[in-house]
Amino acid sequence: MIHSYNPVKSDIILDRDGVINIDSDEYVKSSDEWIPIDGSINAIAALHKAGHRVFVATNQSGIGRGYFSLNTLTSMHDKLHQLVNKEGGFITDIAFCPHSPDDECACRKPKPGLLTELSSKHNIQLNNTIVVGDSLRDLEAAFDVDAKAILVLTGKGKKTQQSNPNLNVPTFENLYDAAQAILA
Repeated sequence: MIHSYNPVKSDIILDRDGVINIDSDEYVKSSDEWIPIDGSINAIAALHKAGHRVFVATNQSGIGRGYFSLNTLTSMHDKLHQLVNKEGGFITDIAFCPHSPDDECACRKPKPGLLTELSSKHNIQLNNTIVVGDSLRDLEAAFDVDAKAILVLTGKGKKTQQSNPNLNVPTFENLYDAAQAILA
């Protein structure tokens, strides 16, 4: 499905696990386990080179659950930054929620706290922002702030699509395809 966007350069907020890197039901717990999905690094670089600011907003309850430390998360994000920079791209910022679902925080998606945090910090107009995710909670956070939601079928995307047949959002096989449509 091709969907064109306003030629004004949008800010783009990506979910991480299942959109940029391979997700795991056992959690991605180290930089060695953090493996990019084919084409995702090139997609981020292409978006940046075209003048979009790229951000990441990610739930990381593995910290709250004690599966990995903040230092380990930092090393995963360092790896992401290095790979994107090597391709000529740049990620402006990464916002993450370290809490477990039981913490009832304001930042864990589907709540919009990560998006509003990025908006406040970087003067993002969320109603002119594209949010790319693979789960319903990513899309719900986008809807909550009137952002434009895109679903990718990597990670939990196919399950999200099957469980929500009336979901009316642009849908793409992966981040690379979504980026090509945004850039078209």
